[in-house]
Amino acid sequence: MRLDADIIAAARAGFMDEAVDTLRQLEQNLLHMEQDPGDLEAVHGAFRAAHTLKGAAGMFGLDTLVRLTHALESTLDALRGGGQRLTEDSMTALLAGADELGTLVAALQDSPNAPDAPAPDASDEPRWRLHLHMGIDALRNGLDPLSFIRHLGTLGTLCGVRTHHDRVPTLETLDAEGCWLDFEILLQSSAPRQAIADVFDFLQDDSTLEIQPAESSAPAPTAPPARTAERGPAAEGRFIRVRADKLDRLVDLIGELVIAGSGAGNAARESRHARCIETSQRVHELVQSARDGALALRMVPIGQTFSRFQRVVRDVGKTLGKDVALQILGGDTELDRALVDAIADPLMHLVRNSLDHGLEWPGERSASGKPARGRLSLQAYQEAGSVVLEVRDDGRGLDRGRILSKAIERGLIPPEAVLDDAQVHALLFEPGFSTAEQITDLSGRGVGMDVVRRQVEALRGQIRLTSTPGQGTAVQIRLPLTLAIIDGFLTQVGTVGYVLPLDIVAECIETPSGLQSGPHRDSGCVELRGQVLPFLDLRSCFGHGGERPVRQSLVVVRCSTGRIGLLVDRLLGEHQTVIKPLGPLFRHLPCLAGSTILGNGEVALILDVPALARLHTELPRTSTSSLALECP
Repeated sequence: MRLDADIIAAARAGFMDEAVDTLRQLEQNLLHMEQDPGDLEAVHGAFRAAHTLKGAAGMFGLDTLVRLTHALESTLDALRGGGQRLTEDSMTALLAGADELGTLVAALQDSPNAPDAPAPDASDEPRWRLHLHMGIDALRNGLDPLSFIRHLGTLGTLCGVRTHHDRVPTLETLDAEGCWLDFEILLQSSAPRQAIADVFDFLQDDSTLEIQPAESSAPAPTAPPARTAERGPAAEGRFIRVRADKLDRLVDLIGELVIAGSGAGNAARESRHARCIETSQRVHELVQSARDGALALRMVPIGQTFSRFQRVVRDVGKTLGKDVALQILGGDTELDRALVDAIADPLMHLVRNSLDHGLEWPGERSASGKPARGRLSLQAYQEAGSVVLEVRDDGRGLDRGRILSKAIERGLIPPEAVLDDAQVHALLFEPGFSTAEQITDLSGRGVGMDVVRRQVEALRGQIRLTSTPGQGTAVQIRLPLTLAIIDGFLTQVGTVGYVLPLDIVAECIETPSGLQSGPHRDSGCVELRGQVLPFLDLRSCFGHGGERPVRQSLVVVRCSTGRIGLLVDRLLGEHQTVIKPLGPLFRHLPCLAGSTILGNGEVALILDVPALARLHTELPRTSTSSLALECP
């Protein structure tokens, strides 16, 4: 019997995935132990993680991982048994050990020379086929079949191992402490039969062993028939691992189905055939359900990403000499996997900024009447079809005067400029802007907040900063739920369709003809229910020629700086939008986030609303106008 290399490779890949998750659990429990040394559950959790990793590594013969994990396990066992007290030095050693484990696992993932199952040797050594039938009480008696099989490998080459699980009962009747497995082993060895049998000497009361020469006429082993999946709550709660690229491909196909369904719906409406229209509407509903289901498969909780910052806060805080407690809220909030991966770097920069710039040293905090331990919180929640991420600290807050003086020094604003708080905070996102007095390993070079803004807006997100002197600073990032397919609002200017994310559309207003009269203008302000509303004329902004329609509409959208109106020619209503990236020739165009294909085959452009909002502030004030709108 020859061991199936593909099965072993898949098993090892599964081990790597599980090892990464287990290491994350280990580190989280260690950090919790440091924060609350009296919490024995954290010690038990760290011990279980180390024990699990050691057992899995032993199955694949990863001796270095086994030895290091065993050392961690021994220390944790002494801590949970009370034989050793947790000190700063022991915690540092435990975390260093966890880091080294992570390095070893990463090396195994990257190295093409990761240990494989030994291949059959082509030498003239005899082969033996062993049938090992385990007794039900073997595990209860402390006998691990795997350890005996590994020891058997010292006598020669293990060419194959097959596990028979046909004795395993249903979940309802399963005794989890019983041993239900049998093993069929192919060994290539020059050792005599008795020496092979002696390996299993301790198992003789809890198993039966049959040894045959492999060349005998005994039939080759066959895999037992697959057990029919059991129905019921236990089966419904099972999980399977699916490759991320397969999910991405599924979402892409659903996107193409959305486009094709939209085209079919248009054709049905043009035919005015009642049966076709009814059928296409049913197809549209099913496609929408399939879309929602496919996107839900890519949703993952943000808490896993948040938890990674526990170590960052711990290490950076100790480096700076600051005592910081990290609070995580809303960790079960779900977000598209692609967004979770992309937002990790911006969050990292914001967390490091809070630790370096925002939070004071313990003495400074005590002098101002604050607790010596600073507080940093990461929070996530869903709001109006978006996910909001907040990084908040209770530090010193932003120094308005220092920001203004730096901005004047760099020529960003004239000395006589009068800015409100939002405009002052916006200066921090200018390229190269920094108020740090000296350059450190963490900050001070003026590279960061502008990059954070670009990364967030590249995800069709918005970023907003608020601060109260002496009380702290909060940075809020608002992101869409997904990057693949969105509910859009389709408008038209000239002959071009423009799509807005539906979740940011507040209302639509019919614009009086007086707004279009007068000289050419790109932007202006209107009075809407007693408040000033800035607006942009998309026809002028994008250089559309031709006659302006007699009646236009103002679409009011929400952005990080408030509300802004977009003047368009026509409103075409809601539209399921499959986001397509712009080609290389068009990526440099401002205020466009992508494109989509309409049901009639035409291309529409997806607007970048944050970029449009910035465009309004950058346009010359001589091109603006003001008009009061009478709205109910």
